[in-house]
Amino acid sequence: MAEPLPDIKSKHSLVAKHVTGPVWEKLSRAVTATSGFTLAKAIACAVQFDNQHCGIYAGDWDSYKVFADVFDPIIQEYHGISPDATHTSDMDVGKIKGNIDPSAPVHSTRIRVGRNIDGFGLSPGITKDQRLGVENLMKKAFANLTGDLAGTYYPLTGMEEKVRQQLVDDHFLFMSGDKNLQVAGMERDWP
Repeated sequence: MAEPLPDIKSKHSLVAKHVTGPVWEKLSRAVTATSGFTLAKAIACAVQFDNQHCGIYAGDWDSYKVFADVFDPIIQEYHGISPDATHTSDMDVGKIKGNIDPSAPVHSTRIRVGRNIDGFGLSPGITKDQRLGVENLMKKAFANLTGDLAGTYYPLTGMEEKVRQQLVDDHFLFMSGDKNLQVAGMERDWP
């Protein structure tokens, strides 16, 4: 028998709407293969806080399949897409058509990218060993960048405080202490 459905404090969240008793009964004991993620871990923010809109985090790629009965309707409702919608990936940059008004040029932009590397958990579910594995992969990749793509790699362990603070100030490194990130598990094993 499953643990009882936790009290979801974010009563108006998408988690509260879609994690029903029968869904919890079906999925609460399921565990993902990549990082051992559970539905309880995925919905921790909606359980802990009363101010979440979605209230769910995927721990790894497997989460979207193992917990599809929860993730699919939440993603569909949040993004306003139909259940039969499909994602198409097209990396041909020649197809990108700009629509920026030249009289109002963009001086700066920031793009947030959440990484997903096959075989590794996402931030909420990644294990310490996986985190070290990602770091080693990225160090090798960065070492091969040349020209205007070359730069400086800053390891989180052993970084001088002045450098760390500058990276935070420049928005290259997140600040620790965000309660949502902590409850979602994203600050585990972080130096």
